[in-house]
Amino acid sequence: MDKAFIIDEDRKRRLGFEEVIFGASKSVALLSDLLKDYVEKNKNVLVTKLQAKKAKVLLKTFKTAFYDDESEIFMLSHQEILEDITPKIGIVSAGSSDIGVANEAFYTLEYMGIKSRVIHDVGVAGLHRLLDKLDILKTFDILIIVAGFEGALPTVVGGLLPQPIIAVPTSVGYGTAKDGETALRAMLASCANGITVVNIDNGYGAAMSAFRMLKLIEK
Repeated sequence: MDKAFIIDEDRKRRLGFEEVIFGASKSVALLSDLLKDYVEKNKNVLVTKLQAKKAKVLLKTFKTAFYDDESEIFMLSHQEILEDITPKIGIVSAGSSDIGVANEAFYTLEYMGIKSRVIHDVGVAGLHRLLDKLDILKTFDILIIVAGFEGALPTVVGGLLPQPIIAVPTSVGYGTAKDGETALRAMLASCANGITVVNIDNGYGAAMSAFRMLKLIEK
């Protein structure tokens, strides 16, 4: 029987980064085979949305791997970040319930060799917390804004600061928040000009969008 997967070995040349594995819908057996293939080819590998139960099993085989249970990020041979590099991407989360998605963006950027900084818990329910961080936020080239409930934070930030903003709705909130659909629609309908919106809970997608922007800025 043929393998259930074909590694895109040309992606690094085309796009500047290796293929990334979506872990949530894959079995441990399939993930193990995939990871072994990457190791044999001496390639870095990033797995997103990997449930803790699966990660626990895989870590027994891939002992040098890194796993973060909040963001469900699993990495093999990720790049080291030099401490003296100034972060060019700021990741802002509205509340502590958004930490997992914000950290997904952070670790994805780390895997890509880009240093970022996460600023937690500055949502619009306590606007003074955001205003206290404006001087710091002005220093970044790109901002990733993560928020659930009504998803207002990207609009507020977009009305205050000029950088490219990538908004990430999260599946956080009661009742009519509808697992992030309300935040998604609010961000898409934002009156702050030029905001880019990714899918619900897609911290990885936001990070990759920021990566592409940053690489273009650096040319």
